[in-house]
Amino acid sequence: MSFVLQARDLHKRFGETEVLKGIGLDVKAGERIAILGSSGSGKSTLLRCLNLLETPSRGEILLDGKAVGRPGRDGAVRYGETELNRLRMRVGMVFQQFHLFPHRSVLENVMEGPRFVLDRPRAEAQALAERHLARVGLADKAGAYPANLSGGQQQRVAIARALAMDPEILLFDEPTSSLDPELVGEVLEVIRGLSAEGRTMLLVTHELGFAYHFATRVLFLHDGHILEDGPPDIVLKAPREERTQQFLARFTAFRF
Repeated sequence: MSFVLQARDLHKRFGETEVLKGIGLDVKAGERIAILGSSGSGKSTLLRCLNLLETPSRGEILLDGKAVGRPGRDGAVRYGETELNRLRMRVGMVFQQFHLFPHRSVLENVMEGPRFVLDRPRAEAQALAERHLARVGLADKAGAYPANLSGGQQQRVAIARALAMDPEILLFDEPTSSLDPELVGEVLEVIRGLSAEGRTMLLVTHELGFAYHFATRVLFLHDGHILEDGPPDIVLKAPREERTQQFLARFTAFRF
């Protein structure tokens, strides 16, 4: 069986603190994976290591079965800038915070990647940006600036920006955690629409009801390890591990 993205024995240490402790993960094309866990369990660090925004302390990232980077004489993996850019074009990321350029319009924010990373002509980059803004329901906001948008609208612009790079894999790092509750639904609706397209997606979230309906597979992280890995009906309805049971019991408003 072939996998589009893999992590092998992935470790990440920040000073004396070991956040990831030997993660192994195989992702098939078209999988929608929800990643759950308490604060500090390693969820966001795992995503950031998967597209090498954080350099793993040990272990490998593989795309289509080929390791990214080359081991140095000391055994540590080295990553060239060209290789990093190539990986990030294939593995897009949407963050908790929107990271939009405040001095650029919505259209210019979405055009940035196609123009300056993919080196597309301006007219082509603009057409791409307009198409993806329409997909997230913001065609009428192309000329606006981020400060004039709600948090939900800003996050939808960030999703359009990621889509404009045409990634094979999309990583979402708690994309609704910075939003007021009434704005969460509009962002989740966009993600739901993307999931219907058969995209490969990994989503860190605390929205358990959404995770249940969105995911083909659920991971539960605890203390830098994947404690459970399986279909939503198993991990969310009948978890094997006591720690997972304790975590889910805190969400008293959880509805399937």
